[in-house]
Amino acid sequence: MAADDTADEDGGPISRRILLGRFAAASAVAGTFLLTQNALAATARHTSAAAERPKQGTKPSPPLVMLDPGHGGKDPGAIGVSGTYEKHIALATARELKRQLEIGGRYRVELTRTRDVFIPLDDRVGRAQKRGAALFVSMHADALADSSVRGASVYTLANAASDAQTAALAKRENSADRFLGTRFHDTPPDVARILASLVRQETRSGSARIAHTLVSNLDRDLPMLPNPARHAGFQVLKAADIPSVLVEMGFMSNARDEAALRKPEHRKLVAEAMKRAVDGWFLATGRMTVADSKPG
Repeated sequence: MAADDTADEDGGPISRRILLGRFAAASAVAGTFLLTQNALAATARHTSAAAERPKQGTKPSPPLVMLDPGHGGKDPGAIGVSGTYEKHIALATARELKRQLEIGGRYRVELTRTRDVFIPLDDRVGRAQKRGAALFVSMHADALADSSVRGASVYTLANAASDAQTAALAKRENSADRFLGTRFHDTPPDVARILASLVRQETRSGSARIAHTLVSNLDRDLPMLPNPARHAGFQVLKAADIPSVLVEMGFMSNARDEAALRKPEHRKLVAEAMKRAVDGWFLATGRMTVADSKPG
């Protein structure tokens, strides 16, 4: 057999020319298949993008802001020095913020609870995810053992707490699910760390940005804790795909904070500061234009 020959399946000789010819034909078939697959993929992407675009002449739906009034129902949250329940303060302020955000139609706004009912922490997060929220803001007014501590603060999710005081707050907030009764289950620390690690980088970045914007706006009108931007493993902030933040509007354990939060005018001031922050966040992330930000 010549040096440039090989054998076919039947044992007969095959010239190099024939072999190369078969290889070229196979390559052409494979190339056609790949081109077809690429074309189909491109068509699918085009179709998907077209489906996501609003129809001509229609406006895209405004982004959804999910407000989460802490506690509720059988869970009163912190109880103030004069008997005020955190759950009532949180709901009243969330309603006021909703009212302000809805002016002009720039946002859709929903509350995880609209009345005095108990909702498990995971269900609060689940509602935001199911509704496709662009931003999740949990609203609280907790208590500390040191009654001299007062002022607002803002929290984002992290594996470890930024300080001992924040660790205590996170433990208290996360314990709200003790009211689940037989449904309650403690999340093991290892699992909690895994859940926290699943938070995507862009979500963490968005959460940090809204926290920074909230701090700067609240600081204009309200007393603030030292180093008011803090972080810990808050269960209610563990939505991996939604920028999320928890705002402590003050402390029910402090007589001055409690007295202020009981007043509608003060809650309106808190809501105004939070609205400025939400507007600023949507502008910074490109989800709202300067024209959109003007009152309608």
